[in-house]
Amino acid sequence: MPKNRRNKFIQAHSGSHKQAVNSLLDVMQDGNEYGSLVGVTVPNMNFRDELQRGIAEIEAIRNHPLIVYAANVTNAPAGSSPDISYIDDLPFSEMVSAIPAGMDTLDILIVTPGGSAQQVSQFVNHLRPRFDNVEFMIPHMAMSAGTIWALSGNEIWMDARAFIGPIDPQVPGKDGRFVPAQAILALLKRIQESGQENINNGKNPDWSDIMILQNMDAKEIGNALSLTKYSVQLATEYLKTHKFKGLLNSDGKPATDVERATKAEQVATLLCSHEHWRTHSHGISRNVAASELGLKIRHPEDVPGLERAIRRFWALLYFLFDNSDIMKVFISNQYSLFKKFRLKAPST
Repeated sequence: MPKNRRNKFIQAHSGSHKQAVNSLLDVMQDGNEYGSLVGVTVPNMNFRDELQRGIAEIEAIRNHPLIVYAANVTNAPAGSSPDISYIDDLPFSEMVSAIPAGMDTLDILIVTPGGSAQQVSQFVNHLRPRFDNVEFMIPHMAMSAGTIWALSGNEIWMDARAFIGPIDPQVPGKDGRFVPAQAILALLKRIQESGQENINNGKNPDWSDIMILQNMDAKEIGNALSLTKYSVQLATEYLKTHKFKGLLNSDGKPATDVERATKAEQVATLLCSHEHWRTHSHGISRNVAASELGLKIRHPEDVPGLERAIRRFWALLYFLFDNSDIMKVFISNQYSLFKKFRLKAPST
């Protein structure tokens, strides 16, 4: 297309045709929640009020409070990190503290690419002294450390389009970039087995394997081993104590402590298996979580109005993230905090 015609095309299909509205929820269409917002502008809308209105829709169905921890997984600038981090601890603890006293059940809607399992442990420490029952809602993704966090819930609700992920941790390499710990350990195991086989056959280990070993960092391997063990240990404890609290054995009777611990370790170990999932970013659907992992996953569509309310709320978040520099949202009907991306200036 000639440049002058292209410019006219862009002008004809740009902001001049956008509809200004005061509420996204009021114009949102069921089944086309986000698509119905494309081409809409909200010059006078208060996003906090709109999100809290969406929270109220879910709370009216569930009859107990909801808090939201959501990271921008749609529009994160290069070089930014919306991962779970220690800097999330204060706003999250404040959000939990703002929940009115006397509540024993809490819903948490999470969207996260993953992050620090250690910080997940802190999140759980803020929650469990107060709430006997914690249920997680996943409208989109809860990967890696986010999956470990969801495993600490008594129930997990997943939209049909949502996914969790393997819990194998990532460790920083020599170049500062993060790599899956299990990928390092799988490579090390392959080299060891190949080298031993060559030695048994009277041959020398492969030269390429020797070069790889020489370039592997002992600290990196040590971190991979310790963090893998930590992830499995944490997930096992959460499953045994919370998710499998009401587990029944094959006879239909309440599972014993040993049976719950055994099943919890099996699930945690499989979730941490690089050989099984092949990649750290593999998305595990709710059907796979049920069939391969044996996890009971609740379906929002089984509760009248819940799937609709969750999808409407996720569309609000998606619109906010896609049209702003917001990195994370901590929000409930008692608390709100929006954190923006802070990009480092390029070095000179």
